[in-house]
Amino acid sequence: MPDVAADGLRVLFCGINPGLMTAATGHHFARPGNRFWPALHRSGFTPRLLKPAEQEELLSHGLGITNVVARATARADELSAEEYREGGRLLALKVARLRPRWLAVLGVTAYRTAFDDRGAKVGPQTRTIGDTRVWVLPNPSGLNAHWTPAALAEEFARLRDAAER
Repeated sequence: MPDVAADGLRVLFCGINPGLMTAATGHHFARPGNRFWPALHRSGFTPRLLKPAEQEELLSHGLGITNVVARATARADELSAEEYREGGRLLALKVARLRPRWLAVLGVTAYRTAFDDRGAKVGPQTRTIGDTRVWVLPNPSGLNAHWTPAALAEEFARLRDAAER
């Protein structure tokens, strides 16, 4: 799954890994129940609700998308801890090269495993990758039901506010 990325972005969003729909379409967060695109818009990152097929428009807003693990699966729980750790290592190299202001990892469990940070919580982290700050966002999958669409958008908006400072 190709990244949507460029040097010096405001925020590089990082999904866990491509789902099967994403892999089939070539568009990030393509599953209809995924709440990434609505949260991005409701939080003020984008002026309108983008469709997954419009993902390249993110670059004009200083935003991009990558993944911790490249392998597509039906569910993130099919990934091994070793895949997460290796993905975290490769992600850190990518971030060091692209130098976004913020890396936003979408999924606290994925972040904890990939970066061996068992105490991480949703929100800004103390870890940096070079000059890049790190923020952990909730996983926007529809399976993550304890984060409502409104609460998800609020957390995205907290990151947007920080990225604009």
